[in-house]
Amino acid sequence: MADRYLTFTATGPGRFLTRRLGLPRPTELRRWAPEHPSLTGDLLLLPLSPASPYTPDLATLLTPTSLTVTTTSARPTGVVVDATAVTDTRTLTEVYAALHPVVRDVADNGRVVLLGSPPDPADHHQAAAQQALDGFVRSLAKELGRGRTANLVRVSGPIATAESTLRFLLSPKSAYVTGQVIETGPTETVAAPADRDRPLAGRTALVTGAARGIGAAAAEVLTRDGARVTLLDVPSARPDLARLADRLDGGTALPLDITAPDAGERIAAALPDGLDILVHNAGITRDRKLANMERDRWTSVIDVNLTSVLTVTDTLLKTGTIRRGGSVVATASIAGIAGNAGQTNYAASKAGVIGLVRSLGPRALAEHGVTVNAVAPGFIETRMTAAVPLLIREAGRRMNSLAQGGLPVDVAETTSWLAQGSLNAQTVRVCAQSVLGA
Repeated sequence: MADRYLTFTATGPGRFLTRRLGLPRPTELRRWAPEHPSLTGDLLLLPLSPASPYTPDLATLLTPTSLTVTTTSARPTGVVVDATAVTDTRTLTEVYAALHPVVRDVADNGRVVLLGSPPDPADHHQAAAQQALDGFVRSLAKELGRGRTANLVRVSGPIATAESTLRFLLSPKSAYVTGQVIETGPTETVAAPADRDRPLAGRTALVTGAARGIGAAAAEVLTRDGARVTLLDVPSARPDLARLADRLDGGTALPLDITAPDAGERIAAALPDGLDILVHNAGITRDRKLANMERDRWTSVIDVNLTSVLTVTDTLLKTGTIRRGGSVVATASIAGIAGNAGQTNYAASKAGVIGLVRSLGPRALAEHGVTVNAVAPGFIETRMTAAVPLLIREAGRRMNSLAQGGLPVDVAETTSWLAQGSLNAQTVRVCAQSVLGA
């Protein structure tokens, strides 16, 4: 649905009124499109003192992009600071000193990325300084405005393990991801893809809840990135599934109730050659305050949003349907992080997804060579949010650092990045740093 306020603020009268009244002034986000698939301009690498260990390798790692890597720029599109060597408050001040002179000059829709290290439980000075970067980045993301984002990437292995994360965060694909702390580490799929424009080439994916909205967008982006996608949704959505499958290169429709007791076995039978990417997107809402909630409203949401994720994943891992080197990406929600009145069932189911990812991720990687992650969308412009009352809808759109709602493609882009398998046991919020759960 069109965001008329965003359109109005881009006009002369809109700019005048919002400035005079102190109203939010969102900047139209630059998302991926065939005509501009990358950000362009200067990528500024800011050195710290003492020298950070990854800085010499960053220029080489990031050179094959449309951004020009440099150490000086009057108007950078992207800024990367390697703060992995920050160990105390003195070296923490180097981060301030590096960014203070340049941060206001970052271009509209620009990117700021800090590299950090995991806090060391054996060194409370290092742990304090590295945790300080968390608060620094979250605050900076709220200050930047003009469509600019800031994120922190904690690197615990070779810098090559952060390549896909850095490329994602320094691209239009991450337009609605800001104020996030992302932890990288060794996984089985850290090698750079042969074709960076099609990083999922040769892989097979299954998307549940794929008939429309976020699921359909995920199927489209996975296909764009090279995957062959099987689309799963309830049998009543068969016409929509068929139309989408016909539109996608290699797309296949699989009408199936994901809550059926044998859903996992039927998926395995439909994919005899195996599966590389499992995207759990199917979800429903049945909102009502707990005191007024009938039992079937509770059980139906838990069954679709959580039980099916658990049982289908267990079956596909146990049968080996998800091949080694594969990935599972589940859809959580900021409701599962912050809660929402009238959504005890929905918030419980989405918090459960986060718990599943945190617990299963390390074991699935160790036992099956499969990564498990989640996306947690915020206010996304879908058919469901279009039905929300106007004032609540406007609050959902504006109460984030980018002052606008996200699009299904924003969740899809993050899903496709996680499907590459460079992270594990992570939940990444796609919410423009919504104040809910901030």
